[in-house]
Amino acid sequence: MSRSILITGASSGLGEGMAREFAARGDNLALCARRTERLEVLKAELEKQYPGIRIQVMALDVNDHAQVQEVFRAFQAHFGALDRIIVNAGIGKGQPLGTGRFDANRQTAETNFVAALAQIEAAMEIFREQNRGHLVAVSSVTAVRGMPGNVTTYAATKAGLAALCEGLRIELKKRRSPIRVTTLYPGYIRTEINEKVKNTPFIVDAQTGCRAMVKAIEAGKAEHFVPAWPWAPIGFVLRRLPESVLAKLF
Repeated sequence: MSRSILITGASSGLGEGMAREFAARGDNLALCARRTERLEVLKAELEKQYPGIRIQVMALDVNDHAQVQEVFRAFQAHFGALDRIIVNAGIGKGQPLGTGRFDANRQTAETNFVAALAQIEAAMEIFREQNRGHLVAVSSVTAVRGMPGNVTTYAATKAGLAALCEGLRIELKKRRSPIRVTTLYPGYIRTEINEKVKNTPFIVDAQTGCRAMVKAIEAGKAEHFVPAWPWAPIGFVLRRLPESVLAKLF
């Protein structure tokens, strides 16, 4: 039986890549993003390639919190139920604190954390009603420690997202709920968000990265660094390094 998977930020990057991977597995897709023209192109391509699946697309600005609720509910009504919701939409803006770019840092915080909270709220309302579902949040390897410079706010938002998911997992375990929560910590995956960044260590192409993400999601564990090599050991080490060493590394 085909599953129904909702992905936010699905018009490009990791969202688009995951949509392609799930379509190849025969899953039905609920895809949303601000740029609906790109979603329509992706929908047509995937439906032609995989004629047995159903794809619904809708416009969504995740910073419009009321719209998040409306769109998630509309997808639920269309498919009858939602089996998995992937909170993926985010931005990579950010500037060093105290340099006059509060606007960029605020936008990063609002999109990556507050809007993610709105998506989790909407997803969990649906899952609690269904008494089943799989919530997946796309955090970042940068979430494991505070990061300097342009990445400070970005890393903090991703750490906050991971903490939300951990708290939710603890609650669901306490209640013995069948609802699952997975947090992904992607390493460096080449997408539009970082295409101008040069000399990035261990970076992989989008297809490789998204394939690893979907494999991790299907495994259903609480947390995954993706790709597992080398990011799982790097994450382990980063969590334990003293700040003086981090200052030299970054």
